[in-house]
This record gives sequence, structure tokens and C-alpha cells, in this order.
Amino acid sequence: MTVQLTAGAYLLASILFILSLNGLSSPVSARRGSIMGMIGMVLAIAATIIRPDVLSYGHIAIAIGIGALIGLTIAFKISMTDLPQLVAAFHSLVGLAAVFVASAALLEPSSYGLGQSGSVAMGSLVEMCLGAVVGAITFSSSVVAFAKLQGLVGGSPFTFPGQKLLNAALAIGIILACGHFSGTEEHPVFFAIVGAAFLLGFLFVLPIGGADMPVVVSLLNSFSGWAACGIGFTLDNHLLIITGALVGSSGAILSHIMCKGMNRSLINVLVGGFGVGEEAGPKRDTERNVNHGSAEDAAFILKNVDNVIIVPGYGMAVARAQHALKEMVDALEEIGVNIKYAIHPVAGRMPGHMNVLLAEADVPYENVFELEDINSEFANTDVVYVIGANDITNPCAKTDKSSAIYGMPILNVENAGRILFVKRSLGVGYAGVDNELFYRDKTMMLFGDAKQVTEAILKELGS
Repeated sequence: MTVQLTAGAYLLASILFILSLNGLSSPVSARRGSIMGMIGMVLAIAATIIRPDVLSYGHIAIAIGIGALIGLTIAFKISMTDLPQLVAAFHSLVGLAAVFVASAALLEPSSYGLGQSGSVAMGSLVEMCLGAVVGAITFSSSVVAFAKLQGLVGGSPFTFPGQKLLNAALAIGIILACGHFSGTEEHPVFFAIVGAAFLLGFLFVLPIGGADMPVVVSLLNSFSGWAACGIGFTLDNHLLIITGALVGSSGAILSHIMCKGMNRSLINVLVGGFGVGEEAGPKRDTERNVNHGSAEDAAFILKNVDNVIIVPGYGMAVARAQHALKEMVDALEEIGVNIKYAIHPVAGRMPGHMNVLLAEADVPYENVFELEDINSEFANTDVVYVIGANDITNPCAKTDKSSAIYGMPILNVENAGRILFVKRSLGVGYAGVDNELFYRDKTMMLFGDAKQVTEAILKELGS
């Protein structure tokens, strides 16, 4: 393939990636966007491997075969509820790839058209350093995020005295070392920089609590894009530069949207400390009483109203209750109950987590509404069925200035006529804040696993 044809294929692939991002902006067009992205990636890979300067197709075929086998195995085995940690794991691979490519370019610059070792241009050394630093931070940050999301380590912020000073010292040291390396091309300095960046990545995510994981996942997505973009400059590959910039900028925009959904700044998220994790134990007023109901009570209420809004949260994901919920909704719709779903932007553990789970259960897109589109309807709703959500429904966000979630936009569940709240216990959510909604007279608590409770209600509806 000529250089001109390769450039044309890269341009077409870039256009498909842009169209893919546009399609992914809405659940209605997400499938089309995914298909365009896959076509673009196939085109990009094909245009790369059939270049005349490729020396060994055998090694490429082996690498693609191994990657495809691993990818297919994961795709068939992974559950939809585990997607956040899968995304974090994939981000780590992008970061590690950036480190490997930068290291290879440093050790064998002639193979990358960068000249001979010891005489690489300063601009190329700067590109190598930036790509390796961002890649290393992305890798280690993603590993910690994966461990938190998978439950291998606690969701609570991990802090120690002097942590912020250590992070600042590492960042400043990396910047100074990059300047020195760019002028000297000293290999030990480069690998010391990579090691320091790995450490900074670990320390970067450790103090961030579980409630901020949606922001972390989207931010790591941005990091992985910038890592790819930096390596694109090293390899003089325009497609990597364009694609990396698209991923990096879209991830940054998504991070901003997530922060806006919590009414917090990105800096506030990155300094950590928000979200103590459920394992910290319930921080609640044990002297207050709640209305405890049964599946039979809930079924009676649900089938004798006109309008119901479903509010899903992370508890639904953990219990894998989306299919049982869809069956319950189908049963209610058969008797004339109008059902809508309300999605908070930070519900779950990654952006769009609830949308993905509901789509898996074949919930119609037109019945799913974002916070700003449905908040005004709660006042005219007979019943709200909250399944596994907590902080995103807590009225304290509006009234208690001392609360960790004060100012965070919430779903106005409290305005509904009746609230059915499915939760395993009265324990606090990831923000570590007691939910005032539990103790309202109009709230009926349905304690238990979200799937089992919903299935019990479905059984009662059919009896």
C-alpha cells in the first residue's frame, strides 16, 4: 500500500471514530456508533499491517491471534455488572503499551526513524518522555481503580500523613528529570522517570473514594487517550495522534460532566477523601424508626397506582437485578401502570453504568430519562421504586450544609407520593452519609437482596 493510500485509510478511520463518538452520545444510536468504531479500527489495523515497510507478518499474526483469543474469552465470560473494572483494566493496557513503545523507541531509535542512539533529536526525546510518563501513570492508576472496583481492596480513601506533599514532590521531580533527559538522552534517567510515574499513579488513585469512581474511570479514559497521542508523535503516526486526541478530549469532557453531576470540581475529586465505602459501617441514628414492608405490601401498592418511576443504583448492579426488574415492570405495564426510569449521571461505578444494565435487560430507550429531564415529574408520581441507590436520592444534599454531599444534584424522589426503597440494610452509601429518606413516613423500606426482593414482588403481582 502506498503512503497516499495509507494516509487516506487513516483519514477514513479517523472520520469513523468521530462518527462513533457521536453515536455513543445517545443510547438510541450507541449500537450504530459501536459498529462504526469497530469498522474504523479494522480499517486502521489493516492499513497499518499491509504497509511495505512491515518486516514480519508472522509476529503480527501471532500477536493479533493472542489478543483476539483473550478478548473473545473476556467478552463471553464478563458480566455486565463487571464492566467498570473491565474498562479500568483495558485502560491499564493502553498505558503499559505506551511505556513499552517509548522504551523501545529509546533503545532502538533507528528502527523508528529517529536516528542513532545518542543523537536522537530533543523533540523526539520530549515526546518519548511525555508518552512514557502519561502511560505509566495511566497503568498504575488503572490497576488501583480495578482493584477498588473489583473489591480486592476497600473502596475507602487510603491516605497517610504527607501524601499530598509526596505526590507534589514526585510530580516536580518527574518534570525536572524529563528536562534533564531531553537534553542528555541518559537511559537510566528515563527509566527512573518511568518508575517514579508508576509510583505517582498508585498514589494518585489510592486516596480517591468509591463514590468518585465514575469520575476516575472517565479520567483514566482521558489519560489513556493522551498516552496514545504522545506515542503517536513518537512514531509519527497521524492516526494515533488523532485517535488519542479524540479519546483524551472526550474523556476529559466526560470527567467534567461527572463532576458537574456531583457538584464538585475535578481538583476536589483528585485530592481524595470523598466516599468512605460501605465497609466503614452504618453511620445512622439508631434511635429513629423506619417503615418496614414486605413484598406483598409493595405489590399491593404498585398495582393500585397509575404512575411509577424506577430509580436504579449500584445495588441493582451488584445483585444483577436488572432482568427481574424488567419482568416486574412488564407485569405492571400489562395492568396499565405507566413506568419510567430515572438515571442519575453518577449512579453506578462508571459513566452510563445504569444505562448499560438496563439496555442489557431490553428496557426501551424511550422510557429511560436523565436527571434534568425527569426531576420535575416526581411531584406528580404516585410511587418511586428505588432499587439499590442511596446517595443520589438523599435529601441531605439540599438541606445539610455539613454533609459530604451537600450541593450535589439529586433525584427528587422525596417529592413522590410514596417511596419503596430496596436496600440490604440501613447502612450508609459510599459517601458515608445517612439517608434522611429512610425515615420519612411516606417511605417503605424493603430489606434484602435487590434481585430477590424484586422477584418476590413479581411473584405477588402474579398471584
